[in-house]
Amino acid sequence: MDSKYIEQLLERYWQCETSLEEEAQLRTFFMEGDVPGHLLRYKDLFVYQQLQQEEHLGADFDVRVLAEIEAPVVKARRMTLTARFMPLFKAAAAVAVVLSLGNAMQHSFFSDVKEVAAADTIGKQISAPSVALSGDMVVTHEKQIMDSLHRVNKEKEIKE
Repeated sequence: MDSKYIEQLLERYWQCETSLEEEAQLRTFFMEGDVPGHLLRYKDLFVYQQLQQEEHLGADFDVRVLAEIEAPVVKARRMTLTARFMPLFKAAAAVAVVLSLGNAMQHSFFSDVKEVAAADTIGKQISAPSVALSGDMVVTHEKQIMDSLHRVNKEKEIKE
C-alpha cells in the first residue's frame, strides 16, 4: 500500500471518519513487517487492537463467574405498625418509670417534714413570705400585708 494513502486514512481515522473496511486496511498495513519509519509510532496501537479482537472469553467463563458469586441473601422482613413504634413505646415507658420514681422519692423524703412539700403546692395558696428575711425574727402573714399597705400609702402621699 502507498504510504500517502495510509497517511490520508490515518487523518480520517483520527477525525473518526473512516469506515470499518478502511480501519481493517490500516490494521493489515501495520501488521505487515515493512512499515515506514515515520509511521512506526502508530504500529503498536493497531497491532494491539488486532490482538485484542482475536482474544475471546472461554466457553466456561460464565460458569466460573457464577461459581464465584454467592447467591444473594434477602434479609427483608415485614414490619408491623407495632414493631415500628416499639422504640417509641420503650422511650415512653422509660420516661414514665423515671417520673414515677421521682414522685415516689419526693414523697418519701418529705414525708417527715411538717411543712407543705413543693409538689403539694400546685393549686394551693401559700402563706409563706415571698422574700427571704434575714435574722430570726418571725413575721406573720398579716404583718406583711399591713407593711405593704403602709408602704403604698406612703408612696401616694409623696406623689401628692
